[in-house]
Amino acid sequence: MELQNQLKQMAAKAALEYVVEGEYLGVGTGTTVGFFITELATSGKKVKGCVSSSEATTRQLLAYGIPVCDLNDIVDYLPVYIDGCDEIDGNFCMIKGGGGALTREKILASLARTYVCIADESKLVPVLGRFPLPVEVIPMAVGVVSRQLKALGGEPKLRDFTTDNGCKILDVSGLQITDPVALEEKINQIPGVVTVGLFARRGADVLLLATADGVKESAAL
Repeated sequence: MELQNQLKQMAAKAALEYVVEGEYLGVGTGTTVGFFITELATSGKKVKGCVSSSEATTRQLLAYGIPVCDLNDIVDYLPVYIDGCDEIDGNFCMIKGGGGALTREKILASLARTYVCIADESKLVPVLGRFPLPVEVIPMAVGVVSRQLKALGGEPKLRDFTTDNGCKILDVSGLQITDPVALEEKINQIPGVVTVGLFARRGADVLLLATADGVKESAAL
């Protein structure tokens, strides 16, 4: 675990190159992002404000004295959004939501001109689906959505967790996600689903992948 944390910190530090000083910055959620916030706080770089994807991220930003602003104050777009992932494939499609912030993360990603994914090498996979796919669901719809996810070949399990939006999360295992865009669209159409943790229609633009040989930077085609 210590080595993995070192890799996460390497990826987080590399992301500082994408921070645009004097502009708004979108910040995701998770352990790798936690390292990034620490790196940002000690880097001396100053942003106009951060738009946070979760209450946990907001608390960490404010603890470092980094200003946090409401997304509704952003008139146009976010120059950069920096976040991690639970899995990412060769086309930069991702599974996200292990930290429970998938809906707010997807909103920020939709407004970002450049989406930078920071990850350690264990997150890069040939086919998405080894990591259970999170689906955020309106509480009253947990049962009906579970049945529909089973019909798609998945095995949903209710997480003992309530999101910042007051919703529940179903973690769906047993899926081989060979067409992430199609599956994202299909699950998002199920009544009761807030959003699915597939980031395929809007994947990452840049991947900073920390490996034993250093951080490898690649851009989406």
